[in-house]
Amino acid sequence: MIPDWKLAENALQNIRVIGNDNNEPVTIEGFADGLYCIGIGTDAAVFYYAGTPPYAFKVYSDLALDKKDVELEIYERIQGSPYFPQCYGAGSHYLVLSLEVGPTLYDCLLQGIHIPEQVILDVEAAREFVRSQGLNPRDIHLKNVLMQGDRAKVIDVSEYIKEGNDHRWEHLAWAYRHIYPSMSSVKVPLWILESIRHWYNRVDKASFVLENFSYRLLRLFDSERKS
Repeated sequence: MIPDWKLAENALQNIRVIGNDNNEPVTIEGFADGLYCIGIGTDAAVFYYAGTPPYAFKVYSDLALDKKDVELEIYERIQGSPYFPQCYGAGSHYLVLSLEVGPTLYDCLLQGIHIPEQVILDVEAAREFVRSQGLNPRDIHLKNVLMQGDRAKVIDVSEYIKEGNDHRWEHLAWAYRHIYPSMSSVKVPLWILESIRHWYNRVDKASFVLENFSYRLLRLFDSERKS
């Protein structure tokens, strides 16, 4: 029997995802009725097709097409976990995933939506599960975690075969417990979040002192509230 997600095949063939240099987000060319872009990354874009409601289609750029098979293998190894989307199959240039809804943690900070501790605990449990499958839970950040009710869903697994600890989640978990209580349910301006992201990406991780970085963050946040 042909899987029902194949109904989106013709629509997906009418769009093209184009990779860009310097780790910039992809761009999209083309159009198809009923096909909607719901997410854009540096390697792929995610689409929803009105004819197949339960699915999300992660379409890769030509520059990142080799990552599709890698990510498919990762999803097969973590299949069945409640902390990640389910993978139902693959096409020539896309993966078929369960359609996951909910704000990212980045959206929560922008909109002043309270993030309960259970979300943090879920991500930490997800990381432990990934390790138990012989993989490495890297690249978990504010835009890669959805909040669904008071639970978490991690939505990008593409770096789990890479070695080394990028410490991104450890730093976020520390910030949640030491900094977030002072800004919980407060809308954080976009310019502040983007400033923090740029600072963090530029720092030398070998000499990185989390407390010093957090002090700079709090000063920025306090200056915004006083203005």
